[in-house]
Amino acid sequence: MEKVKAVQYGVGKMSVFTMRYMLEKGVEIVGAIDVDPAVIGKDIGEILGRENLGVVVSDGKDAREVLEVTKPDICVVTTRSLFTEVEYPLMLCAELGINAITTCEEAFFPMNSNPNLTKKIDELAKKNNCTITGSGYQDIYWGQLISSIAGSTHKITKIKGSSSYNVEDYGIALAEAHGAGLTLSEFDEQIASIDRIPDAERQAVIEKGEYAPSYMWNVNGWLCAKLGLTVKRQSQKCVPQTYSDDIYSSTLNMTIKSGDATGMSAIVTTETEEGITIESECIGKVYGPDEYDKNVWTVEGEPTTTITVEKPNTVELTCASIVNRIPDVINSKPGYVPTEEFGELNFKKQIVKNK
Repeated sequence: MEKVKAVQYGVGKMSVFTMRYMLEKGVEIVGAIDVDPAVIGKDIGEILGRENLGVVVSDGKDAREVLEVTKPDICVVTTRSLFTEVEYPLMLCAELGINAITTCEEAFFPMNSNPNLTKKIDELAKKNNCTITGSGYQDIYWGQLISSIAGSTHKITKIKGSSSYNVEDYGIALAEAHGAGLTLSEFDEQIASIDRIPDAERQAVIEKGEYAPSYMWNVNGWLCAKLGLTVKRQSQKCVPQTYSDDIYSSTLNMTIKSGDATGMSAIVTTETEEGITIESECIGKVYGPDEYDKNVWTVEGEPTTTITVEKPNTVELTCASIVNRIPDVINSKPGYVPTEEFGELNFKKQIVKNK
């Protein structure tokens, strides 16, 4: 057995966990990359609150050089939430033949929101014999958990899910993607308006790679692929969330006024040729003092089953899922491969590379 070598791409809130989890499971971190002047030049040990480890965060403009010199087995990308926003690091990894896994939520199943970019990365990864994928909290709590319940169900008529999370825990990219801090009119113009266009017009936007899906858009696609369902129609509705008082966001570094958007609820409805409807909702917002994470899914049919996860530690679960998926990525067929093709996500006590 030999150590898996990794490069951490994006050294923000999430990386504190992904880097620590990798180190504790025997992964050797050989490089780190970011664009934030506040972390560039720092040793990753300092970022983790421990002794220096001899790995300094490099400037994003030097990403190619870092990857070429270190030749990692895996690149862990924890930067932004939309697929186009991680196009550069994923394309770079595909070009250099380096496996990559990202927390980018759209990357979980980008085939149904940005098929052309997915194909572009897929073809390059196949050419250079590496695997690119997206994973995180949704891999289990919006995916594998639900498909497992479905596996114990005789007949399914509907799958309904709802999950809430505090955007403060994830960083500015996710908070902005949820419309936190916008006035209601700004939210309507920048986020909700896309939901009101006809299906054909939306599909045209998707083909252009300009669609900004909510996270459940990609989750519903993943679930349909996992369960062998054929999508007939899919729609999305984004609704702003508000709070009764002014509320401060440390991530946005601003006070969100009462009545302005603290985030959003996005409901995605998928109708399938098999007659099974999937209706999933994600609620991401700046929490008030009395709010907490919750994940509830119901598989309706014979029998009907509901599972509730109270107060999940979504950040830690996201990062642990990413790290536990590393061997699956390394051992996968080449191309852009969604995790529904990998099989079950299992606990890994140690992560090593088979010779």
